[in-house]
Amino acid sequence: MTGYDLAVIGLGYVGMPLAKEATAAGLRVVGYEVDPRKVDALNGGRSYIDDLTDADLEHMLAGGFRATLDESVLAESRTIVICVPTPLDDDHRPDLSAVEGATATVAKNLTAGSLVVLESTTWPGTTDEVARPLLESSGLVAGRDFHLAFSPERIDPGNPKFGLRNTPKVVGGYTDACRDVAAAFYAQFIEQVVPVSGTREAEMAKLLENTYRHVNIALVNEMAIFCDELGINLWESIEAAATKPFGFQKFLPGPGVGGHCIPVDPSYLSYTVRKLGYPFRFVELAQEINERMPSYVVTRVQRLLNRHKKAVNGSKVALLGVTYKPDIADERETPALPVARGLLELGAELVFVDPHVKQWQVDGTAVPREENLAKAVAEADVTLLLQQHGAFDLAIVEDHGKLVLDTRGVLAEGERVERL
Repeated sequence: MTGYDLAVIGLGYVGMPLAKEATAAGLRVVGYEVDPRKVDALNGGRSYIDDLTDADLEHMLAGGFRATLDESVLAESRTIVICVPTPLDDDHRPDLSAVEGATATVAKNLTAGSLVVLESTTWPGTTDEVARPLLESSGLVAGRDFHLAFSPERIDPGNPKFGLRNTPKVVGGYTDACRDVAAAFYAQFIEQVVPVSGTREAEMAKLLENTYRHVNIALVNEMAIFCDELGINLWESIEAAATKPFGFQKFLPGPGVGGHCIPVDPSYLSYTVRKLGYPFRFVELAQEINERMPSYVVTRVQRLLNRHKKAVNGSKVALLGVTYKPDIADERETPALPVARGLLELGAELVFVDPHVKQWQVDGTAVPREENLAKAVAEADVTLLLQQHGAFDLAIVEDHGKLVLDTRGVLAEGERVERL
């Protein structure tokens, strides 16, 4: 087959690292995207991904990578990997519209002998029950005329230690032959491939990873609430427990969960279980606790001001860090949004400080940005540390904040500084 070794569908936080590593390994890579702004930016050497610099993109372009709006490139590609978003709808049910649309596009351009891999996080059974019938509408049969596999993405934006290449890659195929072909494909540029017996096992592995984190974060979040009332320093207790060299993994409380994985993936698993006729109580309880945290943060701000004879209404609140992770620009599902919404409803005047975000809105209302951390802290009635970006001088916050609520446990507690 002439043309491309790999076509990546969806050029975001998952698709672009994949394209980068495959291009670096010498594969002929094309990226298919429906957003013309992304295509223009990438072909112009302008990255919009935290983990991909403009210099990285220039290397990719020099290596033959290009982005396109033309779906016909899929017919010229030996392997097609689908990396489109899988959010929740308004009722917290899986929204597979992007997966279905991308898969239907692949079906129109599918050629015999191709490998199709779904990487988008979804409920167990999606590859077989949703993707396969769409692909087979082409007249080609999975496992006979083309190979079909699922391999969950494990991208962790901003992680300096683990990237695509050195993070083990789980691969499950529709047939054993499909699995082996997919494993051989990924082995070209990923150090360790972990084959599993089928697509459902691979789909479940992803949901298990993030449900594990979701439940444990909920545990320490709930403990943070009652430890505050008991007068116990939970942060110190967590560090003490973490000295145990076995049987304990450290999780930290926070203002809520963010990103695509933790707020979303467990709901896909809960959806799967509910189809069996009963609830996944662990996940639904964890969801309830973690979704409660932003309102708890607002309550703590209210209480902090009240102790100093001030109301939230009319008080100036500086929000430090509005992304969901430190040192990246990713705002997906950031808990800063419901926190800000709650404060605005109580009449607070907000400003935000974030070196990675130039403009920020809450339900269409722009929140003023303050570039100078010291000025923002000095002028605020309350400083709310929501994300501990490395660019923040924490000493300024500790020394100059009139009242400070630290939701990340990185500031020294004092007369004016409280931890969550």
